Amino acid sequence: MEGFCIRTKIKEYDTFKEFADDEQLGPDDLILTNEYIYNPSIAPLELGSQTLFQEKYGAGEPTDNMVNAILDDLRDKNFTRIIAVGGGTIIDIAKVVAVASPEDHVDDLYDHKDSLKKHHELIIVPTTCGTGSEVTNISVINRVSRGVKMGLTSPSMYADAAAMITNMLATLPYKVFATSSIDAMIHAVESYLSPNGCSISRIFSEAALRTILKGWSLSVENGGNDAWKAYSADFLKASNWAGLAFGYAGCAAVHALSYPLGSVYHVPHGQSNQLMFADVMRKYKEIKPVGRINDLENLLAECLGTKPENALDALYALMDKVLKKEPLRSFGVKESDLPVFAKNVPQTQQRLLKNNYVPLTEAQILEIYKAAY
Repeated sequence: MEGFCIRTKIKEYDTFKEFADDEQLGPDDLILTNEYIYNPSIAPLELGSQTLFQEKYGAGEPTDNMVNAILDDLRDKNFTRIIAVGGGTIIDIAKVVAVASPEDHVDDLYDHKDSLKKHHELIIVPTTCGTGSEVTNISVINRVSRGVKMGLTSPSMYADAAAMITNMLATLPYKVFATSSIDAMIHAVESYLSPNGCSISRIFSEAALRTILKGWSLSVENGGNDAWKAYSADFLKASNWAGLAFGYAGCAAVHALSYPLGSVYHVPHGQSNQLMFADVMRKYKEIKPVGRINDLENLLAECLGTKPENALDALYALMDKVLKKEPLRSFGVKESDLPVFAKNVPQTQQRLLKNNYVPLTEAQILEIYKAAY
């Protein structure tokens, strides 16, 4: 077993200006971001850095077509560092750009994932409170040409540094906060239950879970879509801690089963995880009611002020107050899709399924999809 290690330098700032001054950003840097982030927060600083705006290449989560177009446009540009400022899409793309040689396309990277080398220094500034991937070596690309959403991993894809800047969350819309914080919570739970976790990774899982549940509870009590902003610094830290946890222990069936929902029906990542979370957990509990899941129930009970036997239901209820869970059919999913998803997930998502609390058969995966339908 590989020992727990934090490979990315983590820094904390109040403002982007503090970060820019500290890192001395300038013409040799490529800022990969979105215009709606760049214009109010970065443009006024007049850094002279090169820029690339992701939305010019397509909307939503990254696809192979989007990333290939970006790689094509960067082939003749000279830059030393990539400064990735954004959510999961920006971060996933930046990791790919960092390891792509001038002639590479996405398929080349997947074909040679064991020999990838970093060509550009990478600094990540997350602007949501959920991805946690500023401290992981995973990039998830929807390979449209192959009809599957797949993770690409390499030791070379770790960022050299992550800058946690509190005020970058100031304009985050409520829906993005909700889906991203749900994603972070699920990162914490899946890494906590993972058989590949260790005592150190579970410290980060537990800290993230405690912080998110406290922030959710206070936000719900205070009411209104902006109540969470009083705790934005805590949510940002919790997302980072959950990233450290799942970067070592891995995510599992919730993420694996959610990928077809994002790939085929373009359900936002955090929300697609929410759609699968409760039913995966119920199946875990059904198959193996005694085990680490009891430790999770005790932790949740302490955080939510309930009995362990009621703790998971209390969590589902709190999540519903953050973002109401809907059935799969409400997103256009067809009942005929479910057997297809259940067959494809074990074939394409073993990277994730190996981290399950318990192994799941194709039949059990189909039962989960049907319960969520």
